[in-house]
Amino acid sequence: MDYKNAGVDIEAGYQSVELMKKYVKETMRPEVLGGIGGFSGAFSMEAIKNMEKPTLVSGTDGVGTKIKLAFLMDKHDTVGIDCVAMCVNDIACAGGEPLFFLDYIACGKNEPAKIATIVKGVAEGCRQCGAALIGGETAEHPGLMPEDEYDLAGFAVGVVDEKDLITGANLKAGDVLIGIASSGVHSNGFSLVRKVFEMTKESLDTYYDELGKTLGEALIEPTIIYVKALKSIRDNGVTIKACSHITGGGFYENVPRMLHDGVHAVIRKDSYTVPAIFRLLQEKGSIDEHMMYNTYNMGIGMIVAVDPADADRAMAAVRAAGETCHVIGEITDGDKGVTIC
Repeated sequence: MDYKNAGVDIEAGYQSVELMKKYVKETMRPEVLGGIGGFSGAFSMEAIKNMEKPTLVSGTDGVGTKIKLAFLMDKHDTVGIDCVAMCVNDIACAGGEPLFFLDYIACGKNEPAKIATIVKGVAEGCRQCGAALIGGETAEHPGLMPEDEYDLAGFAVGVVDEKDLITGANLKAGDVLIGIASSGVHSNGFSLVRKVFEMTKESLDTYYDELGKTLGEALIEPTIIYVKALKSIRDNGVTIKACSHITGGGFYENVPRMLHDGVHAVIRKDSYTVPAIFRLLQEKGSIDEHMMYNTYNMGIGMIVAVDPADADRAMAAVRAAGETCHVIGEITDGDKGVTIC
């Protein structure tokens, strides 16, 4: 009896590391000390020593049950982008610059090519936000997970000068809410998605004219990483007063998180076109509209609040970063919360 007979293939683990090295290398920053394969990742703080009060911000998350689509479609190169996005978008909401990322893959059986493909997606997400992929773990769990399944989670650390933290403290009535478009469902609400649509290869391969693609292609579209768009706003001299990443809980849970007591957010549904995937989901599932806005991003993945005098400049900066945006509402006096009308 040996470890391989017990279900853990050490050699496959070594092979996975070798296959992923080229992707990891593409994410390196000058601050990274050492290479992949050590017991920990080392990151020099030299580059941030000139900040007045450097403040670390962190985020951790996974991909959720969206990962089931990857299994069914046998497509594993984009869920890593989702994993990075879910972590670094939260860091960006605080005004932080992502510095480094670590991933954790738990699998029933280590298939080196598949693991390397997953990490390729993680590395692409890191490349998009400028973070270094400085470490990770692939854990083989025979008997605990099916051999052909895995789970993926990650952890990111960023930095911001304390004076530049986005807190929402200076929000006031009249401030403008700018919504930055999502790419689709992103990585939240898939437990409901999987109840509405039959999760079979035939169903996912079905082409919908209104989507312009198959259902599977629309659903697995990776989460947009908003780090560069938010940085572009700041680099153009605009102060982001408050920021909300629209994830699980949709508008009703996430928008109030950017508000302080005494201010209220008003969002107008007719200020932008809700993407077809959400209309299809609502129709097929007979889902109440309130529930849709309480579960999904409805086409808006990030909301920023700025002074009305800065709105045009902020939107130009977002577009220069390659993203689509709309003025979707404003801040008013009132109880902390959000009205969607």
